[in-house]
Amino acid sequence: MNLSEVNWDFNAAGTWPLPLKIATIVLVSILVAAAGVYYITLDQLTELEQLENTEQDLRKSFALKQKKAINLPDYREQYKQIEASLSEMIKQMPTKAEVANLLIDISQTGLASGLEFRLFQPAGVIRKDFYSELPIKIRVIGEYQELGLFVSGLASLPRIVTVHNIDIKPEKGTLLVMNATIKTYNEDVAGVKTVKKGRRR
Repeated sequence: MNLSEVNWDFNAAGTWPLPLKIATIVLVSILVAAAGVYYITLDQLTELEQLENTEQDLRKSFALKQKKAINLPDYREQYKQIEASLSEMIKQMPTKAEVANLLIDISQTGLASGLEFRLFQPAGVIRKDFYSELPIKIRVIGEYQELGLFVSGLASLPRIVTVHNIDIKPEKGTLLVMNATIKTYNEDVAGVKTVKKGRRR
């Protein structure tokens, strides 16, 4: 086949030799297939990749929710235990009527331990979520064992009493001076009602 003798006018393609017709048909088919891949299949592949990523995210979310659902009875049991502990702690908080007696108990605990009070200063009430904090600044003087007895005695009181900001310095001889803030807590009725309403939701 002499290509120089072929009439390359596309309108005369019917007169082209058979091998040239076949080659032209194959070339056109390849171009059409390539255009189809470029304009249709690539978009579909991109969409497929996005759907696969979405599927993975949904699988992870499902696995996490399934794990939570399986552990739901344990979470409910822990919640009940926390509620019971909170209720018990609230019971250990002094009422407003008991605060004055508790202050006396704290000072008597110090005196019974052999300490000398240099400062016993209740500060203002600090309101928290469902309780009020009642800080008391103290300065006491005594020996090391007496300070230990005092702190131990505070821990054994029937109401919640905590000791904060402890600063111990030597005084004369074997005596030590301790500055600290003692805190007791009072149930805030309005706050407790708010917490209970939040739980019911």
